Amino acid sequence: MARNASLSGFPEWLPQERLVEQHVLDTLRRIFELHGFSSVETRAVETVGQLLRKGEIDKEVYALSRLQDDDGAAASGAREDPHQLALHFDLTVPFARYVVENAGYLSFPFRRYQIQKVWRGERPQEGRAREFTQADIDVVADGDLPFRYDVELALVIAEALSALPIPAFKLRINNRKLAEGFYRGIGLTDTAGVLRSIDKLEKIGAEKVAELLKSELGATAEQAAQALALASIRTEDTSFVARVRELGVTDELMEEGLNELEQVIAAAVKSAPGSVVADLSIARGLDYYTGTVYETVLVGHEALGSICSGGRYDALASKGSRKFPGVGLSIGVTRLVSRILSQEFATASRSVPTAVLITLADDDSWTGAQEVAAALRARGISTEVAARADKFGKQIKYADKRGIPFVWFTDNEGVHQVKDIRSGEQLPADPAAWMPPAEDLKPRIVVAG
Repeated sequence: MARNASLSGFPEWLPQERLVEQHVLDTLRRIFELHGFSSVETRAVETVGQLLRKGEIDKEVYALSRLQDDDGAAASGAREDPHQLALHFDLTVPFARYVVENAGYLSFPFRRYQIQKVWRGERPQEGRAREFTQADIDVVADGDLPFRYDVELALVIAEALSALPIPAFKLRINNRKLAEGFYRGIGLTDTAGVLRSIDKLEKIGAEKVAELLKSELGATAEQAAQALALASIRTEDTSFVARVRELGVTDELMEEGLNELEQVIAAAVKSAPGSVVADLSIARGLDYYTGTVYETVLVGHEALGSICSGGRYDALASKGSRKFPGVGLSIGVTRLVSRILSQEFATASRSVPTAVLITLADDDSWTGAQEVAAALRARGISTEVAARADKFGKQIKYADKRGIPFVWFTDNEGVHQVKDIRSGEQLPADPAAWMPPAEDLKPRIVVAG
């Protein structure tokens, strides 16, 4: 990563690191498109009213304003104005707005993927940036979204993550209907508040969560213990169903969520055995999730936090009586790439796309060198032409410093030769036919181990 960043929380990659990020992005695009997801891009700004209508994250939103207003005076924050522009903090809320505004032009169920920058005013730390890239997939319907899409998205994400140069991962899945119904069944009516408390379990521990439930939500000691007992259930198969029923709580909504989660886990463990777990502590802090919820961690790197999360939302997008339910997941690309780079899970074989440097024997040879370069580029070979007719040793040194593997020479008789500066081998070459070895044509991503 580029060192001595002048703005904390706004990462910038060095060229060789950027190649790793591009590999991650290209891999995700390929997998998403193989599953029929179409690419969209939404604007970077939304109104404050649009952004804050679901979930309480106003402290993290960056408001947007000009330095001066129309009268030339310094602009004020106008934070209470719902029409104030702000940078989007995720891609789901803007996508919901996009669907509503373009519903007449979309074919439903609409399958979309979106890879863009987002901004959050968080305290910067490892894995958390203020500006970062997310990669989202969603399926949205007009009126009714079959539950089977909840299952399908878990399978797509498991396939996408399996294709990346990362360690083993755990896709942790829960269902908010299950949790809310359970809380209702034990007499806790503020189910959203209980979910927000349970969502803090990994950060503050069971004892402090129990205190929150009692002090802020009026739970009894027994109710807090029951809520924590539910959150303690984790299985890599559908045995969680029996464990929930052993807690002795009955509720219709809980049963609906239990059935849905059983379907997701049954299908997902077949597709990605060992990588999927039913984890009934997963709550997700945003209020718009209504059913299946997902979080993903890297095994051995759990302190990094979730690298991929999302869920089902039935009421985020609507237009009058018309509802657009959806389900989606978001991969934190910047968080993932940061860990890939810091742990050297993958590196680029070179920092530049250039495969060949065309040398200059003298200043008059520049035009001929450009013709050779054009012939090579026409066949997809990334090529640079030296800017000056320095001594060949200096031109070779330049190529070596740049990480360019081949150097091209043309003498006064028009004889062409190409040298592999790593091995020192130099051979005759025809500009119209020569190709580098396949592994040298483009920078490769080398995966550790």
